Amino acid sequence: MLDTGAPFYEVYECADGKWLAVGAIEPQFYASLLDLMGLADEDLPNRDDPASWAGLKERFAAVFATRSRDEWCELADGRDACVAPALTPLEAPSHAHNVARSSFLELAGVPQPAPAPRFSRSTLATPTAPSHPGVSTVETLTDWGLDATEIEQLTETGAVV
Repeated sequence: MLDTGAPFYEVYECADGKWLAVGAIEPQFYASLLDLMGLADEDLPNRDDPASWAGLKERFAAVFATRSRDEWCELADGRDACVAPALTPLEAPSHAHNVARSSFLELAGVPQPAPAPRFSRSTLATPTAPSHPGVSTVETLTDWGLDATEIEQLTETGAVV
């Protein structure tokens, strides 16, 4: 059921080629989903019968294909229909849900997922971007116990930068 086998736990392509994730497992959420889709009054097969899932998925896919992803999200706003946009990597950092939860941060001009888990009473240090190769080679090799002659030999042979 939770591997996109069920029609009420699936991703569907919308009219604009973008995707909408559906996770309306419990009956009350399923009822809200049907209402959102305009199917509440239709005589649909039993949602709990896996034999009917293929047909329900086809029906749901046809309905979701009638509007854009953002239109569906706007219609679902404030409802317990358990739908959410499937975001691209470029969309995710600026989505209101992720912004409100500080789910992303920017390192060296590139949005990155923020470290997790985050707890209310302790803050994690902001990660830093990796240094360029060779920035701390001598310092690191010295810390490892190599002397200046050994480090020079490694540098000259190209073994280290």
